[in-house]
Amino acid sequence: MALNPPIDRAPEIAAAPAPDGWLTVVTRFCRTRPLGAVGAAVIVLMLVVAALAHVIAPYDPVANDFGGMLAPPSRAHWLGTDAFGRDVLSRLIYGSRTALLVGFGASVLGATLGSVLGVASAYFGGRVDLFLQRVMDIFLSFPLIILALALVAILGNTIPNLILAITVPMIPRAALVIRASALAIREMPYVDAARAAGFRHGRIILRHMLPNVMAPYLIMLTAFLGQAVLLESSLSFLGLGVQEPMPAWGLMLRGAAVEFAEAAPWMAIFPGLAISLSVFAFNLFGDSLRDALDPRLRTQ
Repeated sequence: MALNPPIDRAPEIAAAPAPDGWLTVVTRFCRTRPLGAVGAAVIVLMLVVAALAHVIAPYDPVANDFGGMLAPPSRAHWLGTDAFGRDVLSRLIYGSRTALLVGFGASVLGATLGSVLGVASAYFGGRVDLFLQRVMDIFLSFPLIILALALVAILGNTIPNLILAITVPMIPRAALVIRASALAIREMPYVDAARAAGFRHGRIILRHMLPNVMAPYLIMLTAFLGQAVLLESSLSFLGLGVQEPMPAWGLMLRGAAVEFAEAAPWMAIFPGLAISLSVFAFNLFGDSLRDALDPRLRTQ
């Protein structure tokens, strides 16, 4: 009598789906969130223009031409000239370098330092958490522009000091958001296992907790980019930011706002449009990125 072969009753394990490629992710993002895609496209265009400013700009942005002062837009100067005869388009193109340098520098530093402080505050808890949160509350009691003005007035108006002055007001805002996420991560079993294994506090914070707050970190980073560009323009407009003859959008508005508003309106219109468009693009992309990374807001 032939014996039937034994039946393998072990459940079949389904193969894990392969992760989507970057092109698939980008295509899905553009299809589901078109406004965010438009914002991302404007940001990429700004990066390209800033990187190739020396190739794209038709004139030297700091070269004076007193024979062509306040020239209206024409074939020679597409966006006109300013009170010193400098080409407005060239200064806008080079000004994107200043805006992106300060914007990315301040937002990356602010979001990163705030994330480290927020995770450390949540991890240690107790008196450390109480002390750090009270310090954050003190900084949060000052408006962004007021604290940045005070710091740049004390430190000076060089580019590194300007980045630092914009970074400091952003740190407590990032710390509060990241701390809220880190409080839940602190109770996860793998954090308890790392403590039981005798790992140092720094290793647990940097290798086990910080990687798990990347979603709110990226959201804060994109939100800070628009704020940093706007703050840099505001400080330059008030005379405490970038100084002449360096091209900067806020600095271009400073002299044009009152003195030449009627005689040469292009001096104020085009820098204002550049600031508005960049801030709008960062905000659109940040909101869409938040929707894409937050599981509660995902539609697909």
